[in-house]
Amino acid sequence: MEEPKLDLSKTLILSLGFFASSLAWSMYNSFVPQILEGFVPSATLIGFIMTFDNIFGVVFQPLFGKWSDRTHTKWGRRMPYLLVGIPISAFAFWMIPRASSLVPLMLVIILFTFSMSVWRTPAVALMPDITPGVLRSQANGIVNLMGGIGSLLAFVGGGLLFRIGGFSAPFSTGAALMGAALLALVFLLKEPVEAYAPDKEEGGKRAATLDASEKKSLLFLLLGVFFWFSGYNAVETFFTLYAVNTLGVDGGSAVLVLSIFSLTFLLFAVPAGFIGTKYGRRTVILVGLFGVTVVFAPLVVFANVRIAQVSMLIGGFFWALVNINSLPMVVRMSSDDNVGTFVGYYYFFSFSAQIASPVLFGMVRDLSGHYRALFAYACIAFILAAGCLLFVRHGEDKPKLSETLA
Repeated sequence: MEEPKLDLSKTLILSLGFFASSLAWSMYNSFVPQILEGFVPSATLIGFIMTFDNIFGVVFQPLFGKWSDRTHTKWGRRMPYLLVGIPISAFAFWMIPRASSLVPLMLVIILFTFSMSVWRTPAVALMPDITPGVLRSQANGIVNLMGGIGSLLAFVGGGLLFRIGGFSAPFSTGAALMGAALLALVFLLKEPVEAYAPDKEEGGKRAATLDASEKKSLLFLLLGVFFWFSGYNAVETFFTLYAVNTLGVDGGSAVLVLSIFSLTFLLFAVPAGFIGTKYGRRTVILVGLFGVTVVFAPLVVFANVRIAQVSMLIGGFFWALVNINSLPMVVRMSSDDNVGTFVGYYYFFSFSAQIASPVLFGMVRDLSGHYRALFAYACIAFILAAGCLLFVRHGEDKPKLSETLA
């Protein structure tokens, strides 16, 4: 049988959607709290409004992923959701800085967060639809690379655009880029009539119903997703407060230290996919969890800026090993006709972690009385995730997981 090859052009075109989405979300998270501050006096209420995307992600993204599996139109299964969701998202995004009072502002924020949920899971499901199973980690690395570039451009370009034209300029640019991404997807990416079934590579078709062993693997893998995103999200959310209160740096320096982690992740996103393909996803994820735990552990004891910088630098590499290979592992357990459903499972657990973890660590911080507990919390979460992964026996392509465990 001919060795499957990654269609780089298709993967890059698909990645444009994630580029535009990541850029829009980064601008949203940067500027919307500032806009809300002009209408809402309570920081607690602003924080609650900023969780709408995670709440909508937990509730709606699994549903739209499942519905896209069952959708059959001349435009494909996933594309109708993009054709509806992206234009509405772009319009709502454009409207956010133009709302004149709190009520219309809340309406467009709700419309934006909901409409983004309409198309995110179907768009993600397109990646495994067009990619052979054994190459999905590599494709996911490219997709995450493009998304990371979008986020970086949002932070750099968004600030420049804000100086030029106030809040309207970055939001107008983000809306235009979402529209351009949709045009590229519609005219340059032809959605396959039938999804790329992983087991067709092995001469068969995977049953839509999982057996008991596969269900156990899926459950523990998803619990692992919950725990490692709990650890990651706590660090992402509270690191600047940790750096200011524990390391004694100013807010700008704290953001720069955290950006080291994001930049390293971005640089290693594509290599992490190749490593997962070569050595097996479960093994590579376990290495990543072990590595990020080891490099974060010193920060539990030592309050030192240099140590924090080194930890962030190395930690981004190990986090790439975990993040890039996790979605392909979940999707590998699906059949060719329920990929969107399994992508929805992945997002349900990852978004649940992003909702629960800030609250859980907030309680830990209040009980402990200091932010140094942040990295103890993260390390415990990563250890729990690794423990869950020990019970996973499915989700690989080549080499076979049974062979790697022998």
